[in-house]
Amino acid sequence: MKKTSTRLADGRELIYYDLRDDTVRDAVDRRPLDRTVTTSEVRRDVLLGDSVAIASHRQGRTYHPPADECPLCPSQGDRLSEIPDSSYDAVVFENRFPSLAGDSGRCEVVCFTSDHNASFADLTEEQVRLVLDAWTDRTSELSHLPSVEQVFCFENRGAEIGVTLGHPHGQIYAYPFTTPRTALTLRSVAAHKEATGGENLFDAVLERELADERVVLEGEHWVAFVPYAAHWPYEVHLYPKRRVPDLLGLDEDARSEFPKVYLELLRRFDRIFGEGEPLTPYIAAWHQAPFGALEEFEGVNRDDFALHLELFTIRRTPGKLKFLAGSESGMNVFINDIRPEAAAERLREVASS
Repeated sequence: MKKTSTRLADGRELIYYDLRDDTVRDAVDRRPLDRTVTTSEVRRDVLLGDSVAIASHRQGRTYHPPADECPLCPSQGDRLSEIPDSSYDAVVFENRFPSLAGDSGRCEVVCFTSDHNASFADLTEEQVRLVLDAWTDRTSELSHLPSVEQVFCFENRGAEIGVTLGHPHGQIYAYPFTTPRTALTLRSVAAHKEATGGENLFDAVLERELADERVVLEGEHWVAFVPYAAHWPYEVHLYPKRRVPDLLGLDEDARSEFPKVYLELLRRFDRIFGEGEPLTPYIAAWHQAPFGALEEFEGVNRDDFALHLELFTIRRTPGKLKFLAGSESGMNVFINDIRPEAAAERLREVASS
């Protein structure tokens, strides 16, 4: 992998990740852009104990442009985009309309391929490995920013999810706090560790899932399963078998196997609702240990956390979505319409031939 960092016309950082070491990236952003001005701030909810990002400037962000005006495609002639070069393998740049900025963190866009009509599942294993290396590199770089406590790499796919740009891409949020979801997990890890005299909760969960009927697919270094208490109709968790706290902890064997396992998982998601259905909308979310202090989670350190990816769709059956209505949105109590064991069986049925 070759990494080339440059600046866009408004001062935002852009980084090319290339498969070839001899690739030259010297294209200049020719757009007449003013410096980006954001109004992002983080406010704490004292009743719930969580934080909310207020980002009113995002109301003016690009919304469902036609394909020939996509800002994530390479620049061609007089058609200028967020990527100055006429081609790329993978690229990361600071979001022009960030939810988090400055002392409130940072938001980046990750373009997986220059092919506007592709999806992540269409990538080659070599391309997926490049994206994995880019995620890892950004996690490392962002973790050193003084305002950042946790790095979150994720992909939203599909208009049903709320995606406003059709080009295959994901995002990275660098939060100035430990997210509520991670904090809840760490409290459970701490309680389990104390109650069992030191046993790791993630290890216990993985051991149970490996022995159960909800395993979807398994490699030498990775395992994917539908969790016992799945929140979503089709939800799969992908774990490395060797516990590591973040992407930086993956060894070469795990990195080499990941593209094959992940591509197979994504392709199964696209087949679960049958032929003729649109591509399955999904969210793919990497969960990593915070880089900030963990004193509030007594007895827990970063190595107690287990890196994993959670993949789920809001579609519950062909043509029907799972809406977060009163119980889910009002009380955060999910009601799942499909037994996790049935979801796992369906995902095994649609394996590649």
